[in-house]
Amino acid sequence: MVGVTARRPFRALPALLLAGLLALTACSAEPQPAPAPEEPVPTEAVGAPTRVTVGVDGLGPGFNPHLRSDQSTTTTALAAITLPSVFRPDEQGNLRIDPTVATSAEVTSQDPFTVSYELNVEAGWSSGAPIAAEDFVYLWQQMSSQPNTVGAAGYREITDVRSRAAGKAVDVEFDQPYPHWQELFANLLPAHLLKDAPGGWTAPFQNGLPASGGPFRLMQVDRLRGEVLLARNDPYWDVPAVADEIVLRAIPPNTLPTALSSQDIDMALPDAAPDVTAALDVLARSPEPPTVQRAPRPLVQQLEFRSEDGPLADPRVREGIAALLDRNAIRERVSPDATPVDAFGAAPSDPGYTATAPDGAPARQDPVEAAAALTEAGYVRDADGRWALGGRPLSLVIGAGASRTQDVEIARVVAEQLEAGGVGATVVAPPAPDLLTSDTVAPVTPSPTTTPAPGAGPAPGGETPSQAPASPTASPSPEAGGGSAVAVDVVVVPRPAYGAIGPRLNSDYGCPPDGVGDDLPGTSCFPALQPLLDELLTGPEDPAVIGEAERVLWRQLPALPLYQAQGLVVSNRQTDESTRVTPGPIATGPLSSAKDWGEPEGSAEERSGDDEDPAN
Repeated sequence: MVGVTARRPFRALPALLLAGLLALTACSAEPQPAPAPEEPVPTEAVGAPTRVTVGVDGLGPGFNPHLRSDQSTTTTALAAITLPSVFRPDEQGNLRIDPTVATSAEVTSQDPFTVSYELNVEAGWSSGAPIAAEDFVYLWQQMSSQPNTVGAAGYREITDVRSRAAGKAVDVEFDQPYPHWQELFANLLPAHLLKDAPGGWTAPFQNGLPASGGPFRLMQVDRLRGEVLLARNDPYWDVPAVADEIVLRAIPPNTLPTALSSQDIDMALPDAAPDVTAALDVLARSPEPPTVQRAPRPLVQQLEFRSEDGPLADPRVREGIAALLDRNAIRERVSPDATPVDAFGAAPSDPGYTATAPDGAPARQDPVEAAAALTEAGYVRDADGRWALGGRPLSLVIGAGASRTQDVEIARVVAEQLEAGGVGATVVAPPAPDLLTSDTVAPVTPSPTTTPAPGAGPAPGGETPSQAPASPTASPSPEAGGGSAVAVDVVVVPRPAYGAIGPRLNSDYGCPPDGVGDDLPGTSCFPALQPLLDELLTGPEDPAVIGEAERVLWRQLPALPLYQAQGLVVSNRQTDESTRVTPGPIATGPLSSAKDWGEPEGSAEERSGDDEDPAN
């Protein structure tokens, strides 16, 4: 059991004894002089809520765990403790049924292939509605029809979702046997609040979560201060959480040592960026150095190309562009502690990961290969060293979500490298959801980045200012149409680094359903590839089939993988004793065990009412 800070009781007993003595005195034969007024006996209210404060890099653009644009450490943390999942990964990553949500889930028919779920009759949302079949229906319909989703391929194999037992039992029917069905219906959403709400799939998640089906519920998002407040979910039907509250707080790297040493935060979950590791080196020399645990992030950063139309519709141009890029230099500039990725499906965190880039693939910068590919596509280099076709210079628009700081920095470095290689490049940074759901976006200029001053707080919106200098190519150019909407040729976007390889490949590189993001960057459909992806989606993960799919992807280049970032879990002795925090499973992260966390001894929240300002 973890330790729990004891509540301070009311100090009312002395007052009761005094009242009894006064009553006895009043009954005596001779009247006594009235006693002098007693000083009021101070009574302590019930202690302040027990709280664990967690430092994060930033809040991100939104909190829907099913949207690629919303992927962040904060979104993963919120989903782990507020949203119900039929199956959850254990510490080894193996999926186990969550009995608080479902009492059973099993294949009940092979023809048609059907999975039946019996839901916990007590499971309900914090709004008072039961967790029921309608939540399964809602998630299935959204995941199979919306762009910008994570892991949609399995949902597209479903043909029907039927309700039984007044919504507390669900039958899910598939088009054909689907071996990865246990990965589905994680992070269910409250259909009764979302299905008829305007923008229900995105808007309610920009600054909150509509309801909770876990041990905590989201109470407040303060983007100005960079904080998210969660409180124990009182309607939760299982063992209640130990701590009353959890706070996620955006902490700039330059203030991390002070925040940790003063216990303004109890732990931190930053990326392993140079400024963070330098700050931790300072703390390592202190009398009580922090505990630092490393863990890979559940995402791979990559560039996705618009292969349906525009200049990158020609695979030779995609090959030439990829050969102009130095992926190692991008990683060194943006996330030097990250692990290089040389595969389209697997990530370095996967057991048995191996690079799949064949000889001749653009695994590294190769100006000679770039020139050969662009020349074959009909481009010539003019007197200024610019690549042009029919007298029109080759120019690309590179997009990154405005509040995804690391994505914007990647876009800037890519633009610099392309400009150096003779290709015009413009960086735009519209809101992340717009970038992944619209065929054209406003040519929004990324905010200039500056090195934060010592002691600077989080930037507006809770984001940590980046320390890389702004690129001169970061403003809209005439090629981008001035203020007109532009089509993005290259988009910086993450892909998931967990789950079965077949659904990953099919979700990220398979042919989308009709009308689902057909003309968006990152959507692709290659006749030689789709049969391989279909075989991996519904059959065993045959290494030979995976290898052939990877070879096709390296030839067609719908995307270019970059790296998998490393995350840190930083804690002090008191936090370790009260939380036993670990990095957790890669898909759900450190807050997987937050229900059992107790408040660390001497935390900032407990001291705030007792201690004087340390500056005095």
